[in-house]
Amino acid sequence: MGLHEILAQVDREIIQLKQARALLTGDGKFRSATAKKRNLTPEGRRRIIEAVKRRWALQRKKASR
Repeated sequence: MGLHEILAQVDREIIQLKQARALLTGDGKFRSATAKKRNLTPEGRRRIIEAVKRRWALQRKKASR
């Protein structure tokens, strides 16, 4: 077992212990670090849309050659 596997296992155990503690203390608002909700601003959403449009335009341009 390598160092990365050991660290991954320790991280999983830490998450499980935090969840158990949250259940025992009645704090139902616990979410693991990997389950954070991300909110996009309208500006960020617009930038993503523009980038996707540019990407697809390049794909179409390459396909037409």
